[in-house]
Amino acid sequence: MSTADLARSVHVSVRKSNEGLIEEREWATAPLALLRSARPWRTFRWYKGQRHYSGTYWSATVGDHVIYESRLELGRLLFADFAPEVRQIIAQPFLLKAEVQGKLRRHIPDYLLLTDDGPVVVDVKPRHRLERPEVAFTFAWTEEAVRSRGWRYEVWSEPPPHELENVRFLAGYRRDWLINTSLLEGLRGQELDGRSVGEAVRLLPEDPRRMKPVVLHLLWTGHVRTDLRRPLSMKHVLRRGA
Repeated sequence: MSTADLARSVHVSVRKSNEGLIEEREWATAPLALLRSARPWRTFRWYKGQRHYSGTYWSATVGDHVIYESRLELGRLLFADFAPEVRQIIAQPFLLKAEVQGKLRRHIPDYLLLTDDGPVVVDVKPRHRLERPEVAFTFAWTEEAVRSRGWRYEVWSEPPPHELENVRFLAGYRRDWLINTSLLEGLRGQELDGRSVGEAVRLLPEDPRRMKPVVLHLLWTGHVRTDLRRPLSMKHVLRRGA
C-alpha cells in the first residue's frame, strides 16, 4: 500500500472528555485543535504485582499533571518537559485505525508533542523489543500515517543513563514559583557563558546554598546549558542557551 493509500484509510478517534465522549475523524483532515485537547485514551489502575510502574508527573510545560504507563515513558516525559522547543505534551493522545494488508489495525501512540518545529508523535518501547515483528510492523504503518501529514514520528528507547539522571535531577528545580525571583533576575543579568556551576553560585553576594537552586533552575529552563552526558557537578561549564 502506498503512503497516499494508507493515509486515506486511516481514521483517528479522540476522547474529548473523561465521561467517554469520543469523536472520530479521517486522520488526514483531523484538526490539530481537536488532537491537542484530547483526554488520555487509556486510563490505568494500580494493583499488586503489576508489571509496569504507572503514574502522573507534574509538567512545567503543561502546568498540569501528565500520565505515564511505565518508567521508560516517564523518562521520555522528563526529556519532553526539559526541551524548550516543546510547547505542549499530550499523553495517550488518540487511537489510530487503518486497514493494512487486508486487516484492521489499531494503535495508540504514547505521546503527541507540539513543538516549535511542528507536531511529533512518539512511541516509547524498550530497545530489546523493537525487533519483534509485531512491534516493527505496527511502528512502520504508524510512521507512514504520521509522515503523511508532514509530521515527525519518533520511537524512543532507553537514553544514556547519565543524561537521564541529570535531567531527572534538574526536574526537581522546574517549579518557578519555588525559586527566589530577585535572585533569579539578578543572575539572569550576569554573564554566565564560560563560567562553571560553582562560579555561578558565587556571582552574587548571597549564600551559595540559596544560589544553587537558581542556577539549576536556569539550567532547567534552557537559559544556560551544559554537557549532561556525565554526572552533573560544580565543575560543569555553562554555555549560553539557544
